[in-house]
Amino acid sequence: MAGGRERGARLQRPWSVYRANTFELSNEMIGLALAGNSQDPDEPVLEFSVACTELVTPALDRKPNSFVAASCTTPPQAFWTKHAQTEVIEGTSNPIFLSSIAFFQESNINQQTQVKLAVYDVKDRSQGTMYMLGSALFPVKELLQDKNHRLHLVLRSAENERVGNINVVAWQMEEKRDQRTPVARLPDTINGRTVLPVDESLTESMGVRTKYASLCKDTLLRSVFGGTMSRMYRFPTTDGNHLRVLEQMAESVLSLNIPRQYVKLLLEEDAARVCELEELGELSPCWENLRRQIVSQYQTIILTYQETLSDLNDYRGPSFKASNLKAERRLEFMPTNLHVQRMRVQDELGFDHTYDVITIGAPAAHCQGFKNNGLRKLIQKFEEAKKHVYEEECSALSSSQSIVYIPQDIVRAKEIIAHINTLKTQVSYYAERLSRAAKERSANGLERTLAILADKTRQLVTVCDCKLLASAIQALNAARPEYIASKASPSADSEQVVLRNDQDTLLAKWSGRNSRSSLHADWHEEEWEKVWLNVDKSLECIIQRVDKLLQKERRPSDSSQDSTQTDQQGSASKKGSGKTRAFWINPGSILQEPSSPSSSSPSSSPSSSLPALCSACPPGPDQEPYGSPSTEEAYPGEWSEALYPLLTTLTECVAMMSDKAKKSMVFLLMQDGAPTIAMDLTLQYRRDVVFCQTLTALICGFIIKLRNCLRDDGFLRQLYTIGLLAQFESLLSTYGEELGMLEDMSVGIMDLRNVTFKVTQATGSSAPDMLPVITGNRDGFNVRIPLPGTMFDALPREIQNGMLLRVQPVLFNVGINEQQTLAEKFGDTSLQEIINLESLARLNSYYEQFKEVLPEDCLPRSRSQTCLPELLRFLGQNVHARKNKNVDILWQAAEICRRLNGVRFTSCKSAKDRTAMSVTLEQCLILQHEHGMAPQVFTQALDCMRSEGCRRENTMKNIGSRKYAFNSLQLKAFPKHYRPPDGTFGKVET
Repeated sequence: MAGGRERGARLQRPWSVYRANTFELSNEMIGLALAGNSQDPDEPVLEFSVACTELVTPALDRKPNSFVAASCTTPPQAFWTKHAQTEVIEGTSNPIFLSSIAFFQESNINQQTQVKLAVYDVKDRSQGTMYMLGSALFPVKELLQDKNHRLHLVLRSAENERVGNINVVAWQMEEKRDQRTPVARLPDTINGRTVLPVDESLTESMGVRTKYASLCKDTLLRSVFGGTMSRMYRFPTTDGNHLRVLEQMAESVLSLNIPRQYVKLLLEEDAARVCELEELGELSPCWENLRRQIVSQYQTIILTYQETLSDLNDYRGPSFKASNLKAERRLEFMPTNLHVQRMRVQDELGFDHTYDVITIGAPAAHCQGFKNNGLRKLIQKFEEAKKHVYEEECSALSSSQSIVYIPQDIVRAKEIIAHINTLKTQVSYYAERLSRAAKERSANGLERTLAILADKTRQLVTVCDCKLLASAIQALNAARPEYIASKASPSADSEQVVLRNDQDTLLAKWSGRNSRSSLHADWHEEEWEKVWLNVDKSLECIIQRVDKLLQKERRPSDSSQDSTQTDQQGSASKKGSGKTRAFWINPGSILQEPSSPSSSSPSSSPSSSLPALCSACPPGPDQEPYGSPSTEEAYPGEWSEALYPLLTTLTECVAMMSDKAKKSMVFLLMQDGAPTIAMDLTLQYRRDVVFCQTLTALICGFIIKLRNCLRDDGFLRQLYTIGLLAQFESLLSTYGEELGMLEDMSVGIMDLRNVTFKVTQATGSSAPDMLPVITGNRDGFNVRIPLPGTMFDALPREIQNGMLLRVQPVLFNVGINEQQTLAEKFGDTSLQEIINLESLARLNSYYEQFKEVLPEDCLPRSRSQTCLPELLRFLGQNVHARKNKNVDILWQAAEICRRLNGVRFTSCKSAKDRTAMSVTLEQCLILQHEHGMAPQVFTQALDCMRSEGCRRENTMKNIGSRKYAFNSLQLKAFPKHYRPPDGTFGKVET
């Protein structure tokens, strides 16, 4: 994904055959050569290219369309195993093949291995009719022992007639003369011959900063990816050299692991919501009926999640979901055909570049279908329904001035619940830490922890001190059975809270002279103020007590009492000068302030359940303070006894305030969601399915990008400063079902803005210890990425300290198939235009952020003569141009993503056919523009990758056939560069 940097200043040709200083290799040396390079586990142990000359066909007037198939056998094996084959080169008797034959470590070849090269002539590529022209055999030992590692073999037909020649050239590694072999690992000589040293396996501490990390062997990546397939190519360059290209494709265990975690979180979230509704307490019959209906809807969806989680836990298939299972109900949360597609390029100068693309079938709710459109339109319909309900309530109930909450109130209510949950937990945690510091008699610990506790408590009080909460609490009180406001309340004779029990308008209402504003009358505000003011006051008690304890620790005991009392008087005067009052309660929970108008408030009022505070309040100046010198002398060092009652009171007050606030907000949300609850949960389920698929792909992309760029300080700085750019490319049409898929996909990708990443140090070295962990809920998910200790140590301090890393997702879509032709002529392409315009704006915004805070040298180098601002301008022109199948948008967006250190994703319906055309085209464009691949071999290289590369194997993994699911008529509608070579496509079930 990122541009590479030079491995070393020294020139090298870094590949597979190790040479001694003699032309004739010993058996031991050959064995060593075939053991592979432990420094680079993805390097083949043997790689050779083939070319044929003077091929002769039975029909002399016709030149062959030839390819070479390589088979091998290793004694005592008595049969041949097909190993690899080259691409087909048409119409020449002297073909030079671009795909090389590579044997990797798992091939287990040795010097006795025999290799058979069979040359075939393909008469009809579309029908697959062919015959063998001839073949030749050679042992591996013979190739390695040749002075130049070249063999010139004669091809003979089945009748033993000469039909041409085949040349075999093994790619070799130059000797590393400046490198020394560890004596303990390898002797200097074998049988009297000097042996070329083989690099030791890199330790993690050495390897973490290398640019390239193996999908198969890297500690982190091998725990996430598996089933790696590899293909090798040699492409000529414009300067007469060769590029060595390794193409790889791997699936990911996260395809199953992430959905399991995600569905479990959803299950817990919805179960918690049901508990919140149940904990509202007793409600009047109409509200109780409504609550039961909502709970019933939730229980239905919870049951669905439970079944899904059970299905995922019971699943024992491959770690990817095949495209023909995309509509499988039990696997609908799994992404379709998720793989990482990697291209690694090395040139003659030793430069090493790695480019990764995550390929995934369109994240969509295939199981639920698209008859009623996709998420985009469904969300629009839902919002219209909510708006209609809101307008009806406003219109029908305006005469009686009911409580009607605006949409902003609903958003605010959700925020308040989230803040309360977080801050309540933090207050409890720091109260416990303060108690521990007191037990340890740690003055510094006491001061530091108290400062944090005070800050968190005041934040919680600020959250709870709002009009929305006061009105919601009154509405909840009004929904209690047979609730009527107390006669002791202000103007109770003319104003009262009433409840309309008809099913059409289930709302708690306030009726009276002052209309809705009377809901916020002083009496009602005062009742809620008593709750949060006591939290504030109990905190002040703790602060004063800690000050006193610390003063006694630092001053002589004879003066401590006077100074403490003076401080308390000053504090009391400050408190009294404020506009708020504290309401103190004795152990019997009876209000001590006789002047309070709420002294006779009903039992349902907030003050009735306030914890007793008089025992915890600080003494006045005329009282002997709690914990006086005589007391402390009797109990030396027992600070915890002085603070315990105060901390208990604070914790109880916070718990009561949080409980009341949360219940009122839950009731508010129940009121708001009731009319559309069924529609809401159905829509949410679809959104969950789509988001889970998208999230899984994003996590794969994040992990592989982070691992590749551990040594890239510019990228890491960019990551924690402005976040990660995630660029999704889609090839869906805007016609028929694919229009609904595009709607789903666009929403799922935009929901990724609610995802943050946090990098942590792994607790162990086993594969499960390296798997990401998801936390959070639908309002925001956090993904923890564990790294081995040595990798974690390579990160900048900001990331090590737990900084949350953001994501900026963008999506560009260009339909390329025959259905898009129909959409352009008879349908509607507006969705594609809107998505591309939205993403263009976000991409420009991301680059503007980059320019504001980061230098250009954070970005990877490029051979392109076009600067990023120009690329963005060209992309903007193409997005605004109304041009059919404008694939320039995709090419330019992909290049901008790479130049901005982003992560690339490519999708079509199943990530199998159109996606294969796109990623192979992208690979060839990169080779030509960034690495100088000769333009005259562009088409041949493209066909080579499509016919013999990893994506051909992807079709086999998905549908059991090595054919792309296209037909000739369809391909006429495709842009030229997206058409596969003859013989690689046909009618197959997708």
